[in-house]
Amino acid sequence: MKKESNMQLVSRLLFRLLPVQFFLALVSCLNAIISGLFATNYIGIDAMTAIGLYAPIAMFFSAISTMLMGGATIICGKYMGRNEKENVQGIFTLDNLLSLLVAAVFIVLFVVCGAFNLTGFITSDTDVRPIFNEYLLGQAIGVLPLIIGNQLASFLSLENKVSRTTTASFVYIVVNVALNYVFVVRMGMEAFGLALASSIGLWVFLLIQAQYFFTAKSPLRFFTRQYHWKETIQIIKIGFPGAASFGYQTVRGLIVNKLLELFVGTVGISAFTAANTLMGIAWALPTGMVAVSRMLISISVGEEDRQTLVDTMRNMFYRFLPLMSAICALIILCAKPLTMCFYRDTTEPVFMMTVWGFRILPLCMPLSIICMHFTCYGQASGKQGLVNLLSVVDGVICVAGFTALLIKPIGMNSVYIANVLNGVVTTIIVWGYAVIRHRKFPGNVDELMVIPEDFGVPAEARMDISVKNLEEVVGVAEAVQQFCRKRGIDGKRAYYAALALEEMAGNVVSHGFTKDKKNHTVDIRVVHKDDTVLLRIKDDCVAFDPAVRVGNVRAEEGTADKITDSDTLLQNIGIRMIYKMTEKINYQNILGLNVLTIELPGA
Repeated sequence: MKKESNMQLVSRLLFRLLPVQFFLALVSCLNAIISGLFATNYIGIDAMTAIGLYAPIAMFFSAISTMLMGGATIICGKYMGRNEKENVQGIFTLDNLLSLLVAAVFIVLFVVCGAFNLTGFITSDTDVRPIFNEYLLGQAIGVLPLIIGNQLASFLSLENKVSRTTTASFVYIVVNVALNYVFVVRMGMEAFGLALASSIGLWVFLLIQAQYFFTAKSPLRFFTRQYHWKETIQIIKIGFPGAASFGYQTVRGLIVNKLLELFVGTVGISAFTAANTLMGIAWALPTGMVAVSRMLISISVGEEDRQTLVDTMRNMFYRFLPLMSAICALIILCAKPLTMCFYRDTTEPVFMMTVWGFRILPLCMPLSIICMHFTCYGQASGKQGLVNLLSVVDGVICVAGFTALLIKPIGMNSVYIANVLNGVVTTIIVWGYAVIRHRKFPGNVDELMVIPEDFGVPAEARMDISVKNLEEVVGVAEAVQQFCRKRGIDGKRAYYAALALEEMAGNVVSHGFTKDKKNHTVDIRVVHKDDTVLLRIKDDCVAFDPAVRVGNVRAEEGTADKITDSDTLLQNIGIRMIYKMTEKINYQNILGLNVLTIELPGA
């Protein structure tokens, strides 16, 4: 019952964050989706081929962006779990500086290659190459807002300001569609217009998000002196394995495009691009799923919260996978209508090539969710061997290898089937890794994740209680005192621990639960480690800092009066008593969760 309550809390949190992360993931693929629709309907098949040729380049660019975003997010999650606010600011500043440098490099490369026709290594087709050059020049304008915008969205999620990213994503969609109509349909700017519309939309996306970090509400500032260049290595080290898959996909894309050009023709590239482009909407969902899981996994690792770590992965198996499977079934059923968004002539070879893409490719998506989550978990927990293996197999070996083996006998469908086989192989690797480490088949999610035995504290050194009403709160004090007695903790600290949890949990139930009509849970944890008693109270109610509530002003605002010295001692007397009798209390709002930590050190 206790585990299930925590699982429900984790599930609600993940699904609350999922819509914003879905939109964020959607932003990165909308360029290809909208451009593809306007290309096939208003320019021609060659324009769609150019978009397909650009895809591996965009994937490489995404690899760099994801490396910075993933590494910075995971490190900041750990720092937030330890309440190291200055380190969070330092990583934020460093991430922005690195993003600017990367963007500058890509802008120069895009402009030089497009303007001077240095794209022969991409395609030798004389009809497609000029179109591709124009498209590349237009994309150069949007490089900076894309990479910075992705970084800001992750930090806004950590700050629980997801609504701003949602707004930015929606505005981006509107601007992109409107400008494509103006540039492509009305002004006839063709490939350059396709890319220019997307680039301007990305600037709007960036500016809406960036405005928050210039307000007094934001604890983070774009550029401060609180950063260390040496942490760049740590960002790259942590972010590289997850981003490496995008780098591998760059190589995979180049190989697959060349195989299709040789054995099927450029029409095969157009068909594959069309199927992949529209399915980008569906791919945004698993990408968003792993984004919200990554944040919670990194924070759980920082807090050494074994239960939440396992519950996050259980949520993936029990919630995310069934949802994704249902969506995939819908895509398969709608294969022909989806194809007609791009190609209306059913007699053209490209039509059925695209239809089969919508019928086969969705089968790989549920399996990809498993691979992406275990890659993310491996990044946060230091399982670099597993992460690197999954990245190279998923990124290039399976898809490119199976396509090369199958393209002669079965033609176009080889690339679709190769993606499904890739999902099967990566899933086997995840299970195989656990079997090798445990020398037995994993019997539960904990064993499948191969969590070290020394992670967190032993089961006997911690206690978890989940309460939903005041009646359950009453029993907290007795349960805590019994735990402390079993652990040999002195009577004074046992009494303080029981009183603190009963008071604080009761305050959440009495006030936090009544702020809305949602169902809430207070997740209580007691940990005995190194002769210190650590108390943690976590809830998903509206943000509530008990220190600020009773009149204490944060130190960074200039007047850090002690909470127990306030003139209004009769107000919030219970909370004041807890602050007076305990030595260290810390409050954070992480991903929309109130997290209150109380420390009772030994003598």
